[in-house]
Order: sequence, then structure tokens, then C-alpha cells
Amino acid sequence: MAEAHQARVQKTIEDMVQNLERNHIRKMQGLMFKCSAECCERSTDSMSQVHNCIERCHTPLAQAQGLVTNELETFQVSIFFVLVDNNLNILRQPIQRMCSLIVIITPHAQDRLTRCTMHCNDKARDLLDSGAKEPAVRALMENCVGSCVDDHVNLIPSMTHRLKENLNSIPQ
Repeated sequence: MAEAHQARVQKTIEDMVQNLERNHIRKMQGLMFKCSAECCERSTDSMSQVHNCIERCHTPLAQAQGLVTNELETFQVSIFFVLVDNNLNILRQPIQRMCSLIVIITPHAQDRLTRCTMHCNDKARDLLDSGAKEPAVRALMENCVGSCVDDHVNLIPSMTHRLKENLNSIPQ
């Protein structure tokens, strides 16, 4: 099931990036190439002037790519996904020693996500301490962490909106 969470998050991110590329970055690339071609057509300019002109043409696209890269880098691959082993040992370890699952987090959401997964861990420990069997503990963890993942996947549309606004604000 951890793979399903990971695949869902990955697909959501890939869809967002493809949409941004198709509707924003690609248009900027076209403008950059047209602008660069116009620079090269300036037969009276020096080599240095043409080079500077081309650099100016590349600036908006470089800004856009930096913007998208920085935003995506804030979505780290670092949520702890709590799983129990066959002997239920892992639940008794600190959360930092748990198995990893790729999940998206923003700087604002990182603490919230960590708290959410720690809360899941606490619930699983409580259930284990009450005498529950491994399947019940696994089910609780899967549902709880799945809910954490859902909450954070739901943050992607606001990131997408922010990226679109920022991309649209870059002067062409």
C-alpha cells in the first residue's frame, strides 16, 4: 500500500509539472527562441552585442525554470511511513528509524506532516499496548498515514496556483 501512496503522489506531481510545462514554460521557450533568432539577425551588431541580446532573451525562461525548480525542491521526499515488521519491533523504535515513503511536503507543511505521522505512530503504539494484533495495527497505520498523505497531496493545487501566478508575472 505504501507504493500506492507513493505512486499517487508522484503522478500528481508529474501531472502538475506537465501542465506547467505545456501551458507556461513551452510558450516561454518559443518566445526565447524567437527573440534569440532576432538577435542573430542583427548583422550590424558585434558578437558581444549579439551574445548579450541572446542572454537577455534567455533570462525570463531561466527565471521560470529557477522558480519551478525551487518550488519543487521545497516538496521534499521525506515523510516517515511507519510500518511494523513481523515481530512488531519497529513500532517500538523512534520515528526517525521507521521506513520511508515518498510524500510531498512544503516548508509550511513539514512540521504538520511530521506531527501527523508521529500522531499515527502514537495511535499504533497505543493500539499495540492495548493488546491488538499485527493486522489491526497495520491497518490503523495504513489508514492514518494515508490520511496524512491525502492532506498533503491536497496542498499541491495551491502550490500549482502560486507557480502559475509567479510564472505569469515574469516579464517576457
